[in-house]
Amino acid sequence: MFKVDNELYGVDVVQVKEVLRYSEITHVPGSDHYILGIINLRGNVVTVIDTRQMFGLTPHTPDDDTRIIVVEYNEQEVVGLVVDSANEVINLPQKDIDRAPNATGDETTKRFVMGVCYYNNILIILLDLLKMLQSITPLDANEDPS
Repeated sequence: MFKVDNELYGVDVVQVKEVLRYSEITHVPGSDHYILGIINLRGNVVTVIDTRQMFGLTPHTPDDDTRIIVVEYNEQEVVGLVVDSANEVINLPQKDIDRAPNATGDETTKRFVMGVCYYNNILIILLDLLKMLQSITPLDANEDPS
């Protein structure tokens, strides 16, 4: 689980490679507004995305709780997601996951939501990472999406 603007989000832990403390990010001139830049992770270049910008939220100054969640996009690429904080890893049984309600008119975030779940009476919004990342870095026509 991770938090962005007081909302709890979850992603499939299989896609998460590691969680890093926020560190210096090298800006890439001409990149989209939601791309903070790149980091060097043990010799590999990782594109870092600001989830707040992607979700249309107000910017947040990084603090001691800010984390970069490194997730696998495809077999050749990993992407870093800057989040306000990273929480624990939990197991959510498939039967406890509900379809996302259409209560919000905010298309920015809603298109990435694959479901919702309550854990200890707290709502967790489950994100479809592949859909989220494809929206900003589409697969080449020759690549297999699976």
